Amino acid sequence: GAPTISIFLKPPGVIRLGGSTTICCSCQRDNGHVVLYKNGHQLRTLELRGSSAEFSIFNATQKDVGAYSCHYLDGGTVMARSETLEIQVQEFQLPEPVLSVLPGHEVAAGMDVVFHCTIAHPKAGCFLYLEGRVEAFKFLSEQRGYNLSHVHKGDEGRYSCQCFTKDASFKWSAVSKTVDLVVR
Repeated sequence: GAPTISIFLKPPGVIRLGGSTTICCSCQRDNGHVVLYKNGHQLRTLELRGSSAEFSIFNATQKDVGAYSCHYLDGGTVMARSETLEIQVQEFQLPEPVLSVLPGHEVAAGMDVVFHCTIAHPKAGCFLYLEGRVEAFKFLSEQRGYNLSHVHKGDEGRYSCQCFTKDASFKWSAVSKTVDLVVR
């Protein structure tokens, strides 16, 4: 079949001003090249290494904000284009949240799990991220919990959360430490 290419941030979420992140472009091919685009302009080309190419951003500024995508090239021909990844850079003014998962990190397939993102701010909303996804996995409501029913192998992965407030302006927290979910 035709190759597909995906794009995601490691770690996911809004990037701290002055911080660093990695843009990952993942393809089911072992050879060829990946071209990184920002706002429709070609930025850099890398050779695929073990089906992925990683582009690092260090000391992030507002210049790094934008819409990023990856193109997979084989012999100079574009074979696949990724979705668009919106990158945001903000100062972090809220405390770092804590992510927990109940009943635990390892669960049997078919069980229900609940992710809780705890932050010392009464009005904050939070996003739950799953590494490897372009978008936030879920927006967490006032209770800052997310119920995942009947988990399966596809729900496994590295989760984190990040919170914000919408006062006069958006204020962001750092991204929580990660929590790995294993489905047996």
